[in-house]
Amino acid sequence: MMFRDLVRRLLRHRAGNVAVVFALSMVPVVFLCGMALDYSAATQKQQRLNAAADAAALAAVSPALMTQTIAQARTVATNFFTGQASAITGATFNAPVVTVTQSGLTRTATVTFSASSANSFANVLGKTSWPLSGTATASSAASPNIDFYMMLDNSPSMEIAATTAGISTMIANTPQEDSGNGCAFACHQSSPNSTDNTGLPAGWDNARLAQSLGVTTRIQIMATATQSLTSTASSLASQTGAAFRMGVYTFNGSNSGSALTTVQSRTSNLTLAGTAAAGVGALEVCAENYINCANQPDGDTDTDFASALSSMNSIMSTPGTGASGNLPQAILFIVTDGLEDKKASTCPYPLNVWPNFSRCIAPFDITACQTIKNRGIQIAILYTEYYPLTSNFFYQQYIAPFQSSIGTNLQSCASPGLYYTEVTAAGNITNSMTTLFNSVVQNSGPHLTN
Repeated sequence: MMFRDLVRRLLRHRAGNVAVVFALSMVPVVFLCGMALDYSAATQKQQRLNAAADAAALAAVSPALMTQTIAQARTVATNFFTGQASAITGATFNAPVVTVTQSGLTRTATVTFSASSANSFANVLGKTSWPLSGTATASSAASPNIDFYMMLDNSPSMEIAATTAGISTMIANTPQEDSGNGCAFACHQSSPNSTDNTGLPAGWDNARLAQSLGVTTRIQIMATATQSLTSTASSLASQTGAAFRMGVYTFNGSNSGSALTTVQSRTSNLTLAGTAAAGVGALEVCAENYINCANQPDGDTDTDFASALSSMNSIMSTPGTGASGNLPQAILFIVTDGLEDKKASTCPYPLNVWPNFSRCIAPFDITACQTIKNRGIQIAILYTEYYPLTSNFFYQQYIAPFQSSIGTNLQSCASPGLYYTEVTAAGNITNSMTTLFNSVVQNSGPHLTN
């Protein structure tokens, strides 16, 4: 009985139970703390290894590596990851698995790694390390090889002064023209005094006047902008390893037998193409098409888009993907004010602009555009908007009725995303051409895809 009482008293006694509970709870507490510390350390190493894999994948598709072989890109990615991972204390890693594939212009690099993070509480956890692994994929598109066919509008309407101030200057200094309202155009004419009664000094035409007044015309800016564009193209080619070729073409008068003139045939010498473009000038009014202007007053049908595009289509080579080992891409780059001016027996707008002459003035004829695009040739268009001249009789009578349709037709002709409008007479054609050029050659630079 005494023993039983002793046991009962022992069981009912509560002194010292905290120490017992604490001792028992220390086991899971130590385990959890050790696991948290080792897991935190492993997570930090995982993040650094992920970053190394990302950087290695991006390195394999960097602009410099896009011009190298797949084997070279794989070696660079492997060495890059190894160098980064070696600097991570407490991490043991295997050689990464690097795959690099090429599909057309697009290169994709994948870096897969496996590693482990040494545990500091291995005896507590019963585990010497945490396993780590990951994959990074990056992609980039190389700049394509491209053939550029520059079709520059050199019709007399492109000789409008390039700024609103220049327009005002020309109008103020040509009071004899356009029923006393003056002329905003710096047109070049043969024997101007005998044909147009300009009131200018003998032998002077509006082009000579504009030069003396320091007025710059839109066609002059277009020519220098095209030359500047060739420098931009050369620089990009040097940076990316892409091969660009360029040809320069202009419209021609309908009496010449051809609606298109080759200023510079396609060449890989972009400096040569730029020099040729810089020399482009506007067609001479009247005398460009007819030997005797007095007998054929203002018969200036200089811009037949359908015929010019048909000729251009026969010049342009069959395009390819632009990738190395394939044919270059082909881009028809048109800079124009979009005004059609051709000889025609029928026309949706007023004919017989001048007596006894069937002259059709209308928006850009787009009938040949789809034929070109169906060949896989892209069409990029910079619309140098035909500036409204409300005091000009010719503009009000023959152009104002369809002014709003010019841009619509040009946009329909252009390939998606390759239509750009220079909307003011004071606009910067150089910047606009560069913007459109960049849209043509843009590619997706190195970027992670997972």
